Amino acid sequence: MAINLQKGQRESINAPKFTIGLGWDTNTSSTGSAFDLDASVFILGDNKKIIADEYFVFYNNLKSPDGAVEHTGDNLTGDGDGDDEQVKVDLSKIDSKVSEISIVVTIHEAEARKQNFGQVRNSFIRIFDTATGADILKYELEEDFSIETAVEFGRIYKKDNNWKFEAVGVGMKGGLQDYLTKYQ
Repeated sequence: MAINLQKGQRESINAPKFTIGLGWDTNTSSTGSAFDLDASVFILGDNKKIIADEYFVFYNNLKSPDGAVEHTGDNLTGDGDGDDEQVKVDLSKIDSKVSEISIVVTIHEAEARKQNFGQVRNSFIRIFDTATGADILKYELEEDFSIETAVEFGRIYKKDNNWKFEAVGVGMKGGLQDYLTKYQ
């Protein structure tokens, strides 16, 4: 049974291969534009920076060079129940320089479409064992991000040679470029 986390809570990940499932629902848009949310993964070293450009995994770069992190593809609508986007992780392949994996969701063209996370509901991140499909943990974002257009859902980090997940739930007004600036 999955552990339901609260913001700031941390939990060990003991499965060497797991999948990160991200989900959300959007309110009926009063902006006249459909929503397109995008999951991105920043693979960081000890300095909290991307270890190389190829370690930024998103809809235009689906796999890290070491093969440890693989985005399964962009969902342009977010329709339906369950995960809207997924990222597969194999810790046995991860580059030894990696100490953190940050999982961010942004709204594509949010400013032009006049959209923000206040119009998004039922957002969650979950981690499940890839081999068995059993849920390991889940974090449901419950805050109202009324001006934010990007949210760091969570981070996976290495501490004392063990991997842990932290439920972050921190929003940023800005888009993907702001996170790129932060992590480059």
